[in-house]
Amino acid sequence: MIFHRNSFSQTDSADTQTSIENLKHVLDRADAVVIGAGAGLSASAGFHYGGERFQKYFQDFEEKYHFHDMYSGMFVQYDSPEEIWAFWSRSIWLNRYMDPPKPVYQLLLELIREKDYFVITTNIDHCFQKAGFNKERLFYTQGEYGLWQCSVPCHNRTYDNKEPVMELLRVQGYEINQEDNLIIPQNTVPKMRIPTELIPKCPECGMPMNMNLRNDDTFVEDEGWHRAKSRYQDFLKQHQEDSVLFLELGVGWNTPIIIKYPFWRMAASWPHSVYACINRGQALAPENIENRSICINDDIMTSLLQLK
Repeated sequence: MIFHRNSFSQTDSADTQTSIENLKHVLDRADAVVIGAGAGLSASAGFHYGGERFQKYFQDFEEKYHFHDMYSGMFVQYDSPEEIWAFWSRSIWLNRYMDPPKPVYQLLLELIREKDYFVITTNIDHCFQKAGFNKERLFYTQGEYGLWQCSVPCHNRTYDNKEPVMELLRVQGYEINQEDNLIIPQNTVPKMRIPTELIPKCPECGMPMNMNLRNDDTFVEDEGWHRAKSRYQDFLKQHQEDSVLFLELGVGWNTPIIIKYPFWRMAASWPHSVYACINRGQALAPENIENRSICINDDIMTSLLQLK
């Protein structure tokens, strides 16, 4: 799919309030809502990979390896597996088991709770389920921080990692409080590696475990992944002739073929649908669906509060 700059419609900031009112009207009358969520949604909730969160928990890694955010740290060549798992255990806990500081996901749920909805997301932080979204209405296409898989992989199964990750953090010197927040005890300098014997291993073949994230062709699509995909496809088939709102939130241009392009195609071919996009500085739509699109170039939390 190829687009040119003049093939898009982009809402001016002066029209934001009108767009909010239009979106509120469409949402109220929609038979179904299909939510497509990208990294911008979690960023609006306060889950930033750099900045203060990174400095607080990864200063030792930054000093040694000279990267400045958690995303970059995923691709660093570390000196040892023991350091790799020290990095990953911190990242997993911060982005999967701790709650984001802002209630963006809760606001979204309040807005669509009474609707027939489904969520497809490239986010891997589990924020939808933590906020109370129905697990049966979620499709995490790219995996999830809370799951491990065999690195080979020798079989198509994934494993919950909360308990072993807690142990990996404790041996580095961290504590976890009752609210699942990660604490650095006073006068403690965290260790930058874990003991060799705690490196996660596959229970079937003994090879190292890996994150269940779609980085390459070893990504495991387990039974739960396929069930979620089937539920999503069934939901779409069920509502093709209904008044459907395709609500895209914080989806960028890293993987537009997963959410953005399919939403545009369906909005163009479904006669009673509306496409809406909330994304600061990146809200746009092709001209062929301009008359059924709502583009809001603003912070997602700000927009959801206005909708509410």
